[in-house]
Amino acid sequence: MRLRFHCQNRIGILRDIVSHFVDYGLNVARGEVGGEHGNAIYLHIPNLLNAQLATLKPELEAVPGVFGVRRVSLMPSERRHLELDALLSSLSDPVMSIDMEGHIVAANRAAGQLLGVRIDEVPGLSLNRYLPDVDLPALIRRNNARVNGLRIKLRDATFLADIAPLHREHHDDVASLAGAVVTLHSADRIGERIYQVQRQELRGFDALFQASPRLAALIREARRMAPLDAPLLIHGETGTGKELLARACHLASARGQAPFMALNCAGLPESMAETELFGYAPGAFEGARPEGKLGLLEMTAGGTIFLDEVGEMSPRLQVKLLRFLQDGGFRRVGSDDETYLDVRVICATQQDLPKLCAEGLFRQDLYHRLNVLSLTVPPLRDCLDGIEAMALHFIDRAARQIGCRMPSLSPAALARLSTYHWPGNVRQLENVLFQAVSLCEGDAIEPSHLRLPDVGEAPGLAGIDLDGSLADIMSDVERRVLAALYPQYPSSRQLAKRLGVSHTTIANKLRSYGIGAADA
Repeated sequence: MRLRFHCQNRIGILRDIVSHFVDYGLNVARGEVGGEHGNAIYLHIPNLLNAQLATLKPELEAVPGVFGVRRVSLMPSERRHLELDALLSSLSDPVMSIDMEGHIVAANRAAGQLLGVRIDEVPGLSLNRYLPDVDLPALIRRNNARVNGLRIKLRDATFLADIAPLHREHHDDVASLAGAVVTLHSADRIGERIYQVQRQELRGFDALFQASPRLAALIREARRMAPLDAPLLIHGETGTGKELLARACHLASARGQAPFMALNCAGLPESMAETELFGYAPGAFEGARPEGKLGLLEMTAGGTIFLDEVGEMSPRLQVKLLRFLQDGGFRRVGSDDETYLDVRVICATQQDLPKLCAEGLFRQDLYHRLNVLSLTVPPLRDCLDGIEAMALHFIDRAARQIGCRMPSLSPAALARLSTYHWPGNVRQLENVLFQAVSLCEGDAIEPSHLRLPDVGEAPGLAGIDLDGSLADIMSDVERRVLAALYPQYPSSRQLAKRLGVSHTTIANKLRSYGIGAADA
């Protein structure tokens, strides 16, 4: 029998309720707490009889804080389980939940039919048996983010896999990977075009900030380069969004329906980076999978590979990458067989590659192969004219995630954001504002809510008085900019053209600050 207690959420109420069943020698098999405010307790007492319930009910309703007791047909978790089963059964696409060892935990009827087993035989099966060329747990660990449209072959049929990682919360609020939900779409039945639509909605150039003229100019350049099927090299400091830009270029290209895979070359041992990128043959080394392993390049066939921090790549990998760029061929580790693929290569770096070439740390010929097309993402400190729009966007996003009202940004806080040097760029701005929203108890974010470490202060802020209003601070910055540029552009027309404003505006500002001769 299953009972629902409508009750007060107080300490000890469950103990007081259960003690009455103990007096009758009844075992409580399971208990759950429900209700919007934890004001419902569900108990499963398998051996409870109707006559016993009739006797117990007055005693149970006399427990302080208990407002009513009634029978229910299902526990909340049982109802959710049945509803989930019904939902999964209604899906025509195979859906499976796997753990981090690649074993299937649960699946729907379509998945059982695909694997050729009864639905009750699916739990515990190793998916690796059916996907020898794809190590899904390794892919989940590497990406730790949703992957859409991964092309896989299972039982002689081609599918596009959507992989959504599952996280568990530890006691210290640190999330760890628990597995993933894998949904298989038949490539023959629905095609790959749906992924282009889905990705364009979630990402792409429209998702990139263009509030600053420099960022808008960058996006215009990137839009022109995206359709060109040639290597692209993206320069930029950490946190500027180089991978987002690479993904946007991929989505806007003819390859946008195909996979996009990323590999961070920094911090990976040479052997690991080589097997991740190029894969290995069966029995290539001790501990290798007997069936071998596909590398990211083969999993990206027809799509785009993104190599982040390419300046950290070892000399051996530089040679293999150069050869792949030259003729599209490579060898898996431990194999003599040539593999030829059509994959576009986009690389990113925050290092000075020409300098590394001069020092012999990076191959000159590889640099020229990668630098066919190039984009430079400006640091946030050079795009501060758009920081207010970015800040409001991140504040709104943080408020939605936290579940609180969106606070405003006080003029003093905006002034602090506008004069900070942002060594971590846009990523740091987003993190700082998320923390500020979580700390803010009033209606506005103040400078005290902004946890900004004053280390590595940019030289451009040296000597600028940060006291006063935003208008006072910006006026001081504006005066310094005009005074620094006027000797190179000694007329209002030349200086206006350099700064992209009208010469009348510049003439008035030069006159106001007493700089040069404010000619017309």
